[in-house]
Amino acid sequence: MNKKRLILVLTLVGLLFLMSGCTIPTDDSGNIIFITNDTTFESIMNSEGLFSAIFVFPLAKLINWLTPLTNVVVAIILVTILVNALALLLTFRSSMESLKLQLIQPELTRIQKKYEGKDDQTSRMRAAQEMQNVYKKHDIHPFRTILSQFIQYPILIAIYYAVRRSSAIATASFMGLSLEVTPLQGFQTGQYTYVVIFALMIVAQIAAMKTPMFLQEQKLKRESEIHHRRYDKPENPMGGMMYAMVIFIGILMISWPSAMSLYYLISSLVMIAKTLLVNKLTEKTMNKKA
Repeated sequence: MNKKRLILVLTLVGLLFLMSGCTIPTDDSGNIIFITNDTTFESIMNSEGLFSAIFVFPLAKLINWLTPLTNVVVAIILVTILVNALALLLTFRSSMESLKLQLIQPELTRIQKKYEGKDDQTSRMRAAQEMQNVYKKHDIHPFRTILSQFIQYPILIAIYYAVRRSSAIATASFMGLSLEVTPLQGFQTGQYTYVVIFALMIVAQIAAMKTPMFLQEQKLKRESEIHHRRYDKPENPMGGMMYAMVIFIGILMISWPSAMSLYYLISSLVMIAKTLLVNKLTEKTMNKKA
């Protein structure tokens, strides 16, 4: 459980950093310095540094190039899929292990309940050994799941900054509506399409966070039916923190341009698809070893 909490804390810290707009370059008036078709690699490198030049600049340029050819929604979808596919390729093994940790949680919970209330050293050693055997059985190294979080952050942060700084997105419209308008402004002016996009983004965020837990519950139900055991819904001590993260995202997004709500809606849907894909591949691997 401590490992899971550590992973979640690291994820929250990364999210707070990712959501913070304080490091986005602005001019003397406080306006974001957008990356346009005329922006050069050399200018970004000289004024902002290696990270913006290597990661943010090419993604913003790609969005600027795709938007006129398709539309802003398709451009965001294509770039988001591309970035998540790259992140998955770089962290595929550790992503599978992260999902395995959630899928084997019922086994770990049974061990914890087996030794619940037994505080003697022998019982603690046996519990630790049995849990280690579960990790070994499924070829899981928990540290790798933590490492994958750090590997993915630069890529995910880069796409966030690219969306915020793309001149094409800043000037684009969706269903005839300017994406520079915030959901709060849309509500105040009676343009409820902005509110709908915002609400869908919140729902998608919750769904993306709950998908791994749903998959875990389904696995536990199947195991209970196979072994003719009573189904006990697994505890989720991190549920409160999950909803706190969603509330935090909502507070920020309601006063940010609707382009960001649209991006996080698309990003959450891509994350759900990625989780389902990794889960399918993970279960195949685990069934072969079973």
